[in-house]
Amino acid sequence: RDARGAHPPLENTTMKLILAASLVAGASALQMPLAGKVGASRVSAPVKLDRRGMLAGVAAALVAAPALAEYTVPDLPYDYEALEPYIDAATMRFHHDKHHAAYVANVNKALVGKSEKSILDLQKDAIAAGPAVRNSGGGHYNHAMFWEEMGAPTGKGPSGELAAKIDEAFGSFDKFKEEFSAKSAGRFGSGWCWLGVKADGKLAIDTTPNQDNPLMDGGCETKMIPILGLDVWEHAYYLKYQNRRPEYISGFFNVINWEKVASNYAQYASKGVGIPF
Repeated sequence: RDARGAHPPLENTTMKLILAASLVAGASALQMPLAGKVGASRVSAPVKLDRRGMLAGVAAALVAAPALAEYTVPDLPYDYEALEPYIDAATMRFHHDKHHAAYVANVNKALVGKSEKSILDLQKDAIAAGPAVRNSGGGHYNHAMFWEEMGAPTGKGPSGELAAKIDEAFGSFDKFKEEFSAKSAGRFGSGWCWLGVKADGKLAIDTTPNQDNPLMDGGCETKMIPILGLDVWEHAYYLKYQNRRPEYISGFFNVINWEKVASNYAQYASKGVGIPF
């Protein structure tokens, strides 16, 4: 899987230990011959492994065997304080370090013993895979996008091809901002608001509940590839804004990294490909 660490869960380590021990013990029992010198007419005599030799073989097998990788929480591409005053450092710390970390831990737990997939590939069938993959796998993907699409306030808006596509779909940037803000505020309960690219190449705005996203089969009414997402769960803004979600939404527009969003569009979504993390 992409963006994963090298620390296998205990179950995987135990399974590899058993496998390695079985292989070494089997080799000992069968007295497998060792290869002789290059050019020799015969191989050396079979060698029996004592307990120390078996343990050494197990250790060597564990080192050689690749660890089953896990998803990990990506580092923020900026300091916790970088989005001030619109998103406060305290919120960034517990949102990234606690909430996102919990999604990663839970999806790793849910996927123990299952075939490996990138977090992007996991999205399509996440709903069918069950609540743990849907909620925590979706939560991991959504937040990975969320962190990268933001940055220190610059006062800049979209430009180039993305700006033209926004004007084409919504009439103007101001109208896009108005619609995105209204739908974000109108999402009942917890969820996300998305700007995405539909199959016909046009941009659209839609929302999803909880940690669903438009990449999931059945996750969003509008089938599209998201290039910008806004987390409207209360944990994303409550420390600073309490119940004033519209103020949080307004502040969000000051920290959007439009260069990153434009890259999401040009390199991936415009070509029908989801953004990898």
